[in-house]
Amino acid sequence: MKLKLYQIDAFTDKLFGGNPAAVVPLKKWIPDELMQKLAMENNLAETVFFVPSATKGVDYDIRWFTPALEINLCGHATLASAFAIFDILKEKKKSVTFSSKSGPLTVTKKKKELLMDFPSWKPEKISDNPAGLEEALGVKELVAVYRNRDLLVELNREEDVMAARPDFTMLKKTGEQIIITAPGTSVDFVSRFFAPAAGIDEDPVTGSAHSQLIPFWSEKLGKKIMKAKQLSERGGDIYCEQNGERVVIGGKCVFYMKGEFEI
Repeated sequence: MKLKLYQIDAFTDKLFGGNPAAVVPLKKWIPDELMQKLAMENNLAETVFFVPSATKGVDYDIRWFTPALEINLCGHATLASAFAIFDILKEKKKSVTFSSKSGPLTVTKKKKELLMDFPSWKPEKISDNPAGLEEALGVKELVAVYRNRDLLVELNREEDVMAARPDFTMLKKTGEQIIITAPGTSVDFVSRFFAPAAGIDEDPVTGSAHSQLIPFWSEKLGKKIMKAKQLSERGGDIYCEQNGERVVIGGKCVFYMKGEFEI
């Protein structure tokens, strides 16, 4: 069996920026174990698979795998999948709806930008900060810690987010996926994302983290529409909008390569 693979940089308008995703369109599902092995072999933050859906009102069913495990939501690989459908597979659509473990996800094409309708996961403040978290993150001071799917750690300034030097061995032992965030200087807020327990030390740009960051900062800043930047080495630019019980996460994509593998 031969399968196509497309590698796409998401949340960027420049090649080698944003977050690379391996996109594998399927006609029908292949075994879970095989998808996990392919994700491990690709060794990107996420390898995404999608198949035509039998559900009314849904175009495709979608699943995401890190090199270590399957996850319940991934923004950059969903963005890359929609880009592949619109710009590579040339489907004549203005929007595409995926069915996922986090419910329906619709991506709309607006000129060169793709806008994703995602769940809004507001994090709640926790009373006791995990022991040793400052040391594990390599930061001097935490403002507060919140939790939804991930731990969200609020820092004072953008410079503090940039200066963080995490100890990934310590972070992996916590079993947590961790967002660090602070107000931005040229954007509304900035962030970084660490998930060594999921096989990703630092994710370049994390759409699913913004399902938590958008409601957090929307309430804190009193704004519905915001701009964000993820301060990884590759970097990424994210359009953010709080829309009731949903969020809109937007960005651009750049095609990098296509390939074929035989299994």
